[in-house]
Amino acid sequence: MRKHQLYLKESKCTFARDSLEYLGHIISSTGVATDPSKISDMLKWPIPTSMTELRAFLGFTRYYRKFVQGYGTISKPLTQILKLKQFQWNPMAQLAFEALKQAMTQTPVLGLPNFQEPFTVETDACMDGIGAVLMQRGRPIAYLSKALGEKHKTLSIYEKEFLALIMAVDKWRHYLERGEFFIQTDHKSLAYLKDQNLHSDMQRKAMTRMMGLNFKIIYKKGTQNQAADALSRVGHMMAIQAVSTVQPAWVQEVLNSYTTDTHAQTLLQQLAICSPDNQGFSLDKGLIWHHGKVWIGNN
Repeated sequence: MRKHQLYLKESKCTFARDSLEYLGHIISSTGVATDPSKISDMLKWPIPTSMTELRAFLGFTRYYRKFVQGYGTISKPLTQILKLKQFQWNPMAQLAFEALKQAMTQTPVLGLPNFQEPFTVETDACMDGIGAVLMQRGRPIAYLSKALGEKHKTLSIYEKEFLALIMAVDKWRHYLERGEFFIQTDHKSLAYLKDQNLHSDMQRKAMTRMMGLNFKIIYKKGTQNQAADALSRVGHMMAIQAVSTVQPAWVQEVLNSYTTDTHAQTLLQQLAICSPDNQGFSLDKGLIWHHGKVWIGNN
């Protein structure tokens, strides 16, 4: 530094420390964590009484959204209020407000990226949202979540899974463009994406953004927690162009019934953070399950 005439300001330097605070994060040899003082401020945040106060709260929590799995789904009732002409606080918003605070107290320590090792992107989609997690050696580096608008809710499950994949790659391109990476999906037809004919404009536009990237797509069953093995060399021989699924009408009726059931909304908020929970409830594709059976709302 003397040779190149570079200088440091002593008051801004820290030496021989196990951890340090930087831009609202605590960085140590174990990874990156949220700043406890910032989380404490979030927990003390009063109930918003105006659009300005709500935007301030969402802006504060959004800074840590990469630590929270399902952030978009949890915060959706709050972001929906911002679309209204007048501020209207409601029971759904109160539940989301408390659930978001609770989620902030359970943020994990995210791993530090190692650019000498390959990254893995795990994606998923459900009726109301899409999400992804960036990992190395099974440890999360960052989370990504987005609630779906009314327009995208009408997409097929294949299109939603495809959207989740592209969204994740766009978000983390600066990590992924350095070498080969893996994409894990529980939608089997996406495993053969490179061999499919691209019929829709969305597919064609999205695949142009994948050009130049070195990736492999791996199918992982939704019931499995650990990474699946890579596809065999003959996988392309069994590729199919599309998958159609049949869903009973009553399934959609159950999903619709959750929107007016306060207990169901509470469960959805809690399970978005932790599924399954210690009472036997779990969340799968928007449906609430209890000890292996579909849970039906009071209405």
